[in-house]
Amino acid sequence: MSEKILTDWTADKASRFGKDLIVAHHTLHQRPMFSDDGLADLLDRYPREAFGIHTMGTKRSDKDGFRKGLPGKLDGAQLLEAVKRGRLWINLRHANAHLPEYAALCDEMFGELDAANGVKTLKRDVGVLISSPNARVFYHLDIPLVTLWQIKGEKTMYLYPRGGKFAPDPQVEAIVLREQEEEIEYDPSYDADARTVALTPGVVANWPQTAPHRIDNGNCLNVSLSCEFMTFDALVHANALYANGAMRRWWGLNPSIERDGHITKISKAGLARAMKLFNSRKSFEKQIGPTFVVDLEAENSVRDLTAA
Repeated sequence: MSEKILTDWTADKASRFGKDLIVAHHTLHQRPMFSDDGLADLLDRYPREAFGIHTMGTKRSDKDGFRKGLPGKLDGAQLLEAVKRGRLWINLRHANAHLPEYAALCDEMFGELDAANGVKTLKRDVGVLISSPNARVFYHLDIPLVTLWQIKGEKTMYLYPRGGKFAPDPQVEAIVLREQEEEIEYDPSYDADARTVALTPGVVANWPQTAPHRIDNGNCLNVSLSCEFMTFDALVHANALYANGAMRRWWGLNPSIERDGHITKISKAGLARAMKLFNSRKSFEKQIGPTFVVDLEAENSVRDLTAA
């Protein structure tokens, strides 16, 4: 039997799970699977066609500089070295669907969270984030709920209020409707209202659904587990957003998720199921092709495909 993962999850944290910013501590960073050899093995065995690899610019607001790439022919150890040297962000989504040890880890993590919080989590996705020193994730929001478990390195997360000017309904709806990716409009003035979380090995954070955030890495390799999931209430909220977005676009209405009560959200969630039958929009992500390949000999480990 493995030792307990969460070391300080209290009744107060359980009552606020998914509703407020929660910072707690865990023991996952001590496991051998997250050593450099373990990570290299993960990169070797994770399906190449499922890799998410990006590079980015240095400015906080340069979301257009966030580009998609390919792993090339490098093996796992070489890819890890490229991340250490470069300016890369690797996202291995659904590792629990591809590798048995991550499937077991998923069951262990969410089993403990479910028991601690008295909820049933659904649509579980254990993603592994491996990112370069000083890399950043731009201002964005997630439709599922998320727990972010820091394994290696240090990063700072800036968390912003949900809704209002920080995440206007039309922009959030566009993400749910797959008209765009998760990045939304950012203004540096928003930082006055941000809460900061220092993520170091052994720290885990959870925050409200669709709350915008951005992340800056410290000057070191970073490894985190980004675990997306849904609860019943989160699914209702996401589907109500879908219905609101469809009503705004199709019928010219001006709905507001913040004005929607629980019963209204449930009704709209049912409506969304019917609406989805008539919405054949393709994912925005699939329309963006790779622009670089990872190369240990190139600056920041990035070789543009146009220069191939």
